[in-house]
Amino acid sequence: MALSETLELRVGAQTFVRTAMCAPLLDAEHERDLAERWRSLGDERALHELITAYLRLVVAMASRFRHYGLPMSDLVQEGNVGLMQAAARFEPEREVRFSTYASWWVRSAMQDFVLRNWSIVRTGTTSVQKALFFNLRRLRAKIGDVGDTVMSAEACSRVARDLRVPEREVEAMAARLFAPDRSLNAPLSDDNDGQWQDLLIDTGATPEAFAMLSHDDAARADLVREAMKELNDRERLIIRERKLQDETVTLEALGERLGVSKERVRQIEGAALAKLKRALIARVGDPAEAGYVGD
Repeated sequence: MALSETLELRVGAQTFVRTAMCAPLLDAEHERDLAERWRSLGDERALHELITAYLRLVVAMASRFRHYGLPMSDLVQEGNVGLMQAAARFEPEREVRFSTYASWWVRSAMQDFVLRNWSIVRTGTTSVQKALFFNLRRLRAKIGDVGDTVMSAEACSRVARDLRVPEREVEAMAARLFAPDRSLNAPLSDDNDGQWQDLLIDTGATPEAFAMLSHDDAARADLVREAMKELNDRERLIIRERKLQDETVTLEALGERLGVSKERVRQIEGAALAKLKRALIARVGDPAEAGYVGD
């Protein structure tokens, strides 16, 4: 990003914060009136005044998430989305202040944003993982287990008890939080004599092995194709639909198609498989080499 664009974003964020802090506070009666006008009449001016009055809530809450290394402007933007969601669902007749209700929506929007962007690896997909992600550092500091080292067994056990989660979840999240992302293109040393990706093991097949597998698959397919010629039309149909398709057809469906009972289809299938086995043995001597698999 160009320097001019960075400065422009920074100035825009500062302007937003000043505007939010200067917006007049609402008393309970006026707040309720604005909420009712928006909910019942769709009054956008009322919505704008209600939202503007609580932008300071978004800014204050965004400051609590700054230590995750994400831009303040992005956090505020996500918080504004949560504020709008709260306004859309707020029920003034419940006698609850809008700030109390909106706090949950704003915090939830920011937490989801942090979880999506804190790391390139997806983190905190379950309620247990979310609770650990946002509370683990605080709880470790509370019990005196600080630093980036591996958690002690005692600390892990205490955190698990406090949050009522399995210890294995605590260990996994601790390892994740204190092992930041590292680029595979990062050099191994200052001498630039290699990258981290050079140490990765390729578990895929070698070109030679892939060529041999492809050749064997083609040979087996040819053997089965030739053996299928020993079957009559009905047997070929049943074997093809029952054994050679990704989604097999039921005996009952084939019976209706051929005008016979499903038990009769089962008998024909058994006889056809036996005939195929004999044909394959005649060609290769061992059905396993032809890729045949019995019932």
